[in-house]
Amino acid sequence: MQKRLVTRAGFVPPFVLESLAAAGVDEARISINDSTKIRERRSERIIDTAFWAVPTPAPTAAAARQVFDCETKWQQRVKLVRGEGDPAHTDAVVNKVYDFAGVVKDYFKTKFQRNSIDNLGMNLILNIHYGVKYMNAFWDGDEMTFGDGDGKIFVNFANSLDVIAHELAHGITQFTCNLEYYSQSGALNEHFSDVFGTAVTQYFLGQDAHTADWLIGDEIMGPDLYGEALRSMRAPGTAYDNPLLGKDPQPDHMDRYYTGPADNQGVHINSGIPNKAFYLTAMEIGTQEAALIWYTALGKLWRTAKFNDAVNVIVESTRILVRDNKIPLGATQKVRAAFKAVGLPK
Repeated sequence: MQKRLVTRAGFVPPFVLESLAAAGVDEARISINDSTKIRERRSERIIDTAFWAVPTPAPTAAAARQVFDCETKWQQRVKLVRGEGDPAHTDAVVNKVYDFAGVVKDYFKTKFQRNSIDNLGMNLILNIHYGVKYMNAFWDGDEMTFGDGDGKIFVNFANSLDVIAHELAHGITQFTCNLEYYSQSGALNEHFSDVFGTAVTQYFLGQDAHTADWLIGDEIMGPDLYGEALRSMRAPGTAYDNPLLGKDPQPDHMDRYYTGPADNQGVHINSGIPNKAFYLTAMEIGTQEAALIWYTALGKLWRTAKFNDAVNVIVESTRILVRDNKIPLGATQKVRAAFKAVGLPK
């Protein structure tokens, strides 16, 4: 099977790595260059448009986890070190990524009756120790890859449930509606990964909307960035503010919508707007109830959907779930109010 085309930047936004590179962090510059090469390799591959159809047959296969040690090489699947059902490994990172991938898989199976990333029992390929002090993690259309970080600014990405859930959720979006990774469609792509990333994390930790911190990426911040995060769903624009990274550029309202060319026209930046709407919804009806609405809506979106499209589909999905007694009465009005609070629809 040929590699599927997915032009994504990785868990750490490019503007964050660029800020670090400008501050003289060599590992960030190397990570940017490798990410560019990955995107160039993907751009040479052909998309089979029929592939993106939502799978409908009853899933029968059982997804298996396979953890590969890249041995600090700049390539994937160097050495298989743990397969599904194998005993724990001596490398704690192997066990962490194996366990957390299982948490994500089980969450989607339990909550949404989804059988792995493609809903057909797709194996979860997990590459660890990729490159030398690589400052990112990415889903490339087929598999997950994690860098070790430099130990000062970022620590090992495979140790974070946030990272693993967020990136595997990109795969779920890919196999569901394949939101284009550009402008508002791309911001929605990032948004849905943040939604499911926080929903999985809250579920695993036994938290709810009122006890969660709503931070994305705080687990990977090293000692030089301790106390920071990459994004805040509760308060977009406040996740970090320091000399190395600059200030979090995420807006929390359409009045502050980013219109520049950076970050694929703001895919990581403008995701703060729908992120805030999800947070407000979750505070009213509960995180898992809100996640059910968003998951249902994801299956009704299309590749070039924009913010207004998503609002309409999410509101309509809420109405149907209320009718079917799957979420409480009044949820539709609360969802509309949450989007209105961030200036949507516009």
